[in-house]
Amino acid sequence: MATTTHAVTLRPVTEDDREFLVGLYASTRAEELDQVTWEPGQRDWFVRMQFDAQDTAYRTHNPHGAFDVIEVGGEAAGRLYVDRRPAEVRIVDIALLPAFRGTGTGTHLIGLLQDEAAASGRVLSIHVEVHNPAARLYTRLGFVVAGESGLYRRMEWTAS
Repeated sequence: MATTTHAVTLRPVTEDDREFLVGLYASTRAEELDQVTWEPGQRDWFVRMQFDAQDTAYRTHNPHGAFDVIEVGGEAAGRLYVDRRPAEVRIVDIALLPAFRGTGTGTHLIGLLQDEAAASGRVLSIHVEVHNPAARLYTRLGFVVAGESGLYRRMEWTAS
């Protein structure tokens, strides 16, 4: 596994990040979308529609959330959306471009959130699709399944 050798930083999402975020979203759905034959322009329209719906839902359900772009060595690499609630630190979404997956970047950021949750006495939680391979990472980092609802599992981490 490659490792991150550059500084990992977060910065708030701005309107200028829209195209990056749409592309990032498309990269997380590529395997699924590659199974469909699309008319010219149709896939792009679908991805943008789905991104807009997801973004609206995230912001509606997490009005006090921090919506950040992950940068590695000054290059946009992904997104980390976190809602800090009284009893929990909720990872709303974490996603990395393919080139940054498996480099330790996600593990590093989740570790920082685990430190924050432990220091404040809160649970760290995330909802993960049942078939998402990232669930293995969360399990390795000490998360346990706390519940299931349809296609999603709620996974939680608490300090020992």
